[in-house]
Amino acid sequence: MPKLSQEAVQKINFTLNGDAETGLAEPRMLLSDFLRNVMGVTGCHVGCEHGVCGACTVQIDGKVQRSCLTLAVQVEGRRVDTVESLAGRENELTDLQQAFKTHHGLQCGYCTPGILMSASEYLQQNPNPTEEEVRDMLSGHLCRCTGYAGIVNAIMATAKQRQENKS
Repeated sequence: MPKLSQEAVQKINFTLNGDAETGLAEPRMLLSDFLRNVMGVTGCHVGCEHGVCGACTVQIDGKVQRSCLTLAVQVEGRRVDTVESLAGRENELTDLQQAFKTHHGLQCGYCTPGILMSASEYLQQNPNPTEEEVRDMLSGHLCRCTGYAGIVNAIMATAKQRQENKS
């Protein structure tokens, strides 16, 4: 864990994956580093540190955001959800996570948390997407292992299953 300069530390009160939390961060600390190194939430992966790869994607107040482009102090009083929030307290896979497993939507898994966070929010906004729309949503995520076919199939299967469950 990095040593924080005590004169520059700010206390951050926020909700993390449904729980009220408090952490200390220097004003220029990135949210990705704060989550991993201070809060111990390692599902948020750091890839490019430029907002390009999408590996660090989290949801802030229900909207996807790159944690490597967000300062930790910006989440004061807000809700931050990471991939750890998806499975819930029982650690059962969500339908989306299960679909990733079933459709081989992951290999090394490094990009998967960010993609799951984006896909989760996306399916809430667009419950019946076309394959083209899913591929467009995924354009903000880099995956070097899967070729995206399994990821697209998993998201499409989840959308289809949710539509069938509504009927």
